[in-house]
Amino acid sequence: MTSTGDRAAPFLPAYGHGTLAEVMPSTAAALGVPGFTDTVGVARHAADVTAAGVLLVDGLGATLLAAHPHDAPALHELASSADSRELTSCFPATTAVSITSLGTGLTPGAHGIEGYSMGVPPLDEPSAAPDVVLNTLRWCAHGATDPVDLLADLPPEEVQPRPTVLQQALRHGVAVTQVAPEVQRRSGLTRAALRGGRFHGVSALGDLAAEVLHGLAVEAEERALVYAYHGDLDMIGHQHGPGSLPWRMQLRIVDRLVAALAESLRPGAVLLVVADHGMVATDRGWHVDLDHTPALLTGVRRLAGETRVRHVHAIDGAADDVLAAWRAELGDAAWVVSREEAVDAGWFGPGVTDTARGRIGDVIAAARGNWTLVRSRNEPRETALVGHHGSLTPAEQLVPLLVARG
Repeated sequence: MTSTGDRAAPFLPAYGHGTLAEVMPSTAAALGVPGFTDTVGVARHAADVTAAGVLLVDGLGATLLAAHPHDAPALHELASSADSRELTSCFPATTAVSITSLGTGLTPGAHGIEGYSMGVPPLDEPSAAPDVVLNTLRWCAHGATDPVDLLADLPPEEVQPRPTVLQQALRHGVAVTQVAPEVQRRSGLTRAALRGGRFHGVSALGDLAAEVLHGLAVEAEERALVYAYHGDLDMIGHQHGPGSLPWRMQLRIVDRLVAALAESLRPGAVLLVVADHGMVATDRGWHVDLDHTPALLTGVRRLAGETRVRHVHAIDGAADDVLAAWRAELGDAAWVVSREEAVDAGWFGPGVTDTARGRIGDVIAAARGNWTLVRSRNEPRETALVGHHGSLTPAEQLVPLLVARG
């Protein structure tokens, strides 16, 4: 592998004081839910918060937002306010992991969702070798030609059993609402990461905005928490590349959505706009095709993760050889570490449960620069994408926390 010259250290998540995992607990604390702390300052300049909305714009990385001020004037105005700041995603910087950290207030090492796809040992034997690779977005066997969901075999409430912040807020009298595409109503990821409250399925930005405002419009003596999701910016970034003209046009639409919501907030309401990750663009010149690199498959039981972060599960006794082979073959294209090294360095948070440890690869490869670790035969759709994310670069890790107040 030719050297890329990229010798930068991994850009690690700021667990405990500035990641997505602190957003929902801080919001709950601002609403007076006991047991939570307002780490990110939701109520810093307004102690009378009675309603809070958290809008997650999939793929709205802080680096990308900063590079396109003319396409997002409302977002940039919010970014310059005293309440707003930058956060980091978690690791890997991918939707399923980030949304689970957002929804539970936990690090990946605590909640156990470890990637876009992850090896899952039997639920009653968390230290055993993984017997399936779970696609955590679709909750099906990853790479299957005719995927069938695994909701019965791997119940989301058992794969991720920790209570969500939404459930805890609901138990303490907060009116909790979720606003997202209808397809997410009973999805595996929703059940794992966002249990709790009323779900309103939407089909476009108009009903998304209306349902958010309706959820925030509670009586003065009541408290409300609204979670909303919009995914089109991420989809366009994957297909056309972040920063492309289609991506910029979509960013303009997101900007108008946020401006309309911010202008309509009632007194005592606050809107937090966050993202789950950023994104980098790449092309075939930066691909390492794992399906056609025999040295990277020798001794491997299962491959999980995605194009920017791979979890490599080795055959018994082969982990050291697999680690050496991946380091030799990838060179400067990726940070290649053992499970123990990643855990000790805090990639997955300050504490990693035995269950989470069993879902992390024996070897983890996190792509540097614009490299991708693709599988053209087993993952043709993902291989064809232009925009990618997941790794430990600022472009993927940094996300905005934008705060608007009524």
